[in-house]
Amino acid sequence: MPPVHKHFEISAQRTGNPYKEVHEWIDHPDFKDERHDITRVLEFAKMFTEKYGEEAAQEYVQHLADDLQGKFGHLVEDVQAMIDKNLMYFGAKKPSAN
Repeated sequence: MPPVHKHFEISAQRTGNPYKEVHEWIDHPDFKDERHDITRVLEFAKMFTEKYGEEAAQEYVQHLADDLQGKFGHLVEDVQAMIDKNLMYFGAKKPSAN
């Protein structure tokens, strides 16, 4: 998951606006888990659309997507490393020549 300032940079590159209000709201430490709840995406996206416009709502959804990619990207890498280690243990895969 990118830190909040990275979300600012990504939004600014994509839209020309860092959407600090959106990213600070979603990553507020006291409410972070609640605000990353994907079952509430429609509710929160509507709130951002009404308050800041459609583009802000899109940046909210993109923030969630970036965080999910960060979390699950590491998980996939870790699982693949475990699979490779086990395949090498059983001789079904040779160690890479790095």
